[in-house]
Amino acid sequence: MKLSDIVQRGWDAVVAGNLDSLVADYVDDMAFIMPGQSNVLQGKRAFRAALEGLGQILPPGFEVTGLRQIEGEGEVVSIVEWKSDKVHASQLAVLFKFRGDKIYEERWFIDTEQWKEAF
Repeated sequence: MKLSDIVQRGWDAVVAGNLDSLVADYVDDMAFIMPGQSNVLQGKRAFRAALEGLGQILPPGFEVTGLRQIEGEGEVVSIVEWKSDKVHASQLAVLFKFRGDKIYEERWFIDTEQWKEAF
């Protein structure tokens, strides 16, 4: 299976609300990093717990309108097109780094000023 297929399976799991399926593709000591965070979220358990509040960390009306994967050696970048109640259209990127077929790091790249204004 291609790494980009693993990432796509994760996005599909988020849409379906199957968060346990999503975290199955991460190593136990994974790291989750978003812009503006002073602390990195460490570990699959902490990541899974944080996903319970996913609706609270996304802007009101958040919707993914397009998604594509770019695969490199041991990594995949997702280009996510999105909109919300206050943002007509935008993009963000997410870098997934792999050990074998498991994700060990997920790092989001967002226009933080626009993201703040979306709330």
